[in-house]
Amino acid sequence: MDDRVVIALFRHGVTEENKRKAYLGWNDSPLCFETKANSISKRYQRYYSSDLKRCVLTAKRLFPHASPHFVKELREMNFGKWEGKTYEDLKEIRLYRNWLTDPFAHCPPEGESFQEFNKRIDSGWSKIAEEILTSNLESVAVITHGGVIRYLLSRFAPNPNDFWAWQVNHDQGYELIFERESLRRGERCTLLLEVPLTANEHG
Repeated sequence: MDDRVVIALFRHGVTEENKRKAYLGWNDSPLCFETKANSISKRYQRYYSSDLKRCVLTAKRLFPHASPHFVKELREMNFGKWEGKTYEDLKEIRLYRNWLTDPFAHCPPEGESFQEFNKRIDSGWSKIAEEILTSNLESVAVITHGGVIRYLLSRFAPNPNDFWAWQVNHDQGYELIFERESLRRGERCTLLLEVPLTANEHG
């Protein structure tokens, strides 16, 4: 058995709300037409996905023969009453401005704090890591959201970097390559690779 484990992270395709630059957390939004053109030739032993529809549909398009395991803990942050709103909609609200200045000290109304968001993702990641180790898997793919991927990269990328420093695009993924024992101990991976998606001429 190979001592390395590959965990690939893919962001869902571009949605209509993404194009509007609106906050999109637990609400959903249709995927844009151009998302249908994305494809990937790589295959993995097991697939996990956020249970939100934009991730489920992206998983089907990227990996049409896969049957992903849905992990609710891998949803995007819940933006509460700010769901579907843009900066222009919210910029006059004091709480919103305070949240932009210090998102760790403030929380969207009826939404999640960063601490709650991080704790939830940690729980979902722990489930996946336990299944990888128990089933002796060597590669898995996770289809999730931009904020989730930023958090996981800030936690597990080889070189520490701030949450906001990561650029998580819709047209590429990341592979985190762990030593199996490092994954078990919750340590950082040893190698990080970018995985570009390609345009599917038949899609």
